[in-house]
Amino acid sequence: MSAATEIRPVELGRAEAIALSGLDGTAVAVEASVNPGIPGIEVVGLPDASVNESRKRIRAALSNLGVRLKAMRYTVSLAPGSVRKVGSGFDLAIAMAILGAERVVDPELTRGVVFCGELGLDGRIVPVPGVLPTIVSGLRAGFTRFAVPAGCAEEARLVPGAQVLPVASVAECAVRCGATMAAPPVEVVRERTGTHGQRPQVHDLAVVQGQDDARFALEIAAAGAHHLLMTGAPGAGKTLLAGCLPGLLPPLDERAAVEVLALASLAGTFSAQDVPPLPPYETPHHRTTTAAMLGSSRPNSVGVLSRAHHGVLFMDEAPEFSRDVLEALREPLESGWCRVSRSWGSVDLPSRFQLVMAANPCPCGAGGTGRAGCTCTPHDRRRYRGRLSGPLLDRIDLRLDMLPVTPADVHAGAERESSAQVRARVVEARRVQAERYAACTWETNGQTPGGWLRRHFRFAARETRLLDRSLEIGTLTMRGYDRVLRVATTIADLQGTERPGADELGAALLMRTQEG
Repeated sequence: MSAATEIRPVELGRAEAIALSGLDGTAVAVEASVNPGIPGIEVVGLPDASVNESRKRIRAALSNLGVRLKAMRYTVSLAPGSVRKVGSGFDLAIAMAILGAERVVDPELTRGVVFCGELGLDGRIVPVPGVLPTIVSGLRAGFTRFAVPAGCAEEARLVPGAQVLPVASVAECAVRCGATMAAPPVEVVRERTGTHGQRPQVHDLAVVQGQDDARFALEIAAAGAHHLLMTGAPGAGKTLLAGCLPGLLPPLDERAAVEVLALASLAGTFSAQDVPPLPPYETPHHRTTTAAMLGSSRPNSVGVLSRAHHGVLFMDEAPEFSRDVLEALREPLESGWCRVSRSWGSVDLPSRFQLVMAANPCPCGAGGTGRAGCTCTPHDRRRYRGRLSGPLLDRIDLRLDMLPVTPADVHAGAERESSAQVRARVVEARRVQAERYAACTWETNGQTPGGWLRRHFRFAARETRLLDRSLEIGTLTMRGYDRVLRVATTIADLQGTERPGADELGAALLMRTQEG
C-alpha cells in the first residue's frame, strides 16, 4: 500500500433492536454505511423475507417525508449474524441507522436506544406484535430507552424501569434524535386487538346442584393447581363446574401478569382493557388441530396451550380430540413449556397451565348412570376410554366419576357455599404454599417433586401403607404415587394442618384410583 494512500473513517449510523424468539430476545446492533456502488439498500445478517422487504418501505417512507437518499449503496448490518431476524419490527431501527449514516440525525442520540416499529408508506409508525417482550428483553440486555409506536404506548409502559418514547411517525422520531426536519402531527395507528384476553364467563359454585365430591375436588384443584378429569353423563354438571374454576383462583402476581400480557403482545391480541389480567381460561373445540394447540409455523404464532399459561385449559369432550392433540399435552404438563417448530428452527413458549378435562362414560353418554338406554357395545366403551392414553392419564392428579343429579339434590334446601367463600380458603392455601416453597423454583403443590415432599414430611410407613400397596399391585405408578402426595399436601393446606397424614393420603388416593 502506498504511503500516500489516505484511509478515511467510515461514517456509520447505529441503532439498537431486539430479535425475538418466543418471549426471549437477543440484542441486535443495527449499523448502516453509505458507500459508492449500485444504488440501493442491502440488509445483511440473516434477515427473513419481511425484514428484507423493509428496504422498499423505508425508501418510500423517507421519500414521502422529503428525505431523498443518495444514489449510493446503503449497507445495513444486523449483528450478530447468527441470529435469525424475523418480522417488520426492524423497520424503524434500520431507518434510524440510515438517517444516522446520512447525518440527518445525530448518531450519538440513536446509540443505546432500542427502536421497534413498522413503517407505513406515509411515514407513520405502525404497531407490531411483541412490543412488551421486546422491552423486557431489552431491559435484561442493559438498555433503558425504547422508541415504540405511539399506538403501543400503553402496552410499553407496563414494564417497570423502561423509559418509553412513543413516536407516531418516522419524522417525529428523527426530530427527537436531532433532525431539523418538520414533523407535522399525524393520526396515531392503533393496535389491533384480538381475543387473547377475553374475560371468561365465570359461574358461581352456589348454583351447582349436588355434586359435593366434585365441588371438593374443584376446591383442591384450585388450591394446589392440580389437573382434573371429570367423567360423567351429559348434564351432570362437568362444564358448569369447570366454568366455576376461574372464580376460585387467586389473582396473578406481577411476574405472572407480565408473562400473560407478553404472550398476548406476541400474538398481537393485547388489549389495555385486560390490565390487570385475570388467569386465562381457554376452551378449545374438540376439532382443534395440533398446530393450533401448540402454535403454527407462522412467526409470532401463540397456540392455545401458551394462551392458557398461568390459567386454565378446559377440554370438554376430551376423548373426541385427536390422538395427536392429546399426546401433545404430555410434555407441557411435565415441563411447563411447549416447543414450536419453525422453518428456521424451534421456539419454546411457556405453557404452565392447569388442565381440566371432561368426558362422558361412553360414546352415547348413558353408560355408568344406572339408567337404561346405553346403546354402546363393550368394544365401543373400551375404544372410547382408550383415547385417553395411560401416560396422559398418569399426569392427571384428580380423577372424578360424577353421578347424575337427583331430584333430592335439586330440592335440597341447604344453602350452598359461594365461590367467594371457597376462594378465601384457596387464597390462604396458596399463601401457605408460597411460604413453604419460598426458596424453591416452584410455587404450588401441583408442581412440587414427590421426592421433595417425601424428604420434607418424612412419612411413616403406617401413613403410606395404602399407597405402598397400590404401588405394589400396579394400580399406582411412581408418578402417580408422587401426585397423590401432592394432592394430600393440598388437602392438609386447606384444612390448616402442618402436614398430610394417613387420612389426607387416603383421601388423595381415593380421588385418583377410587381406592382408599
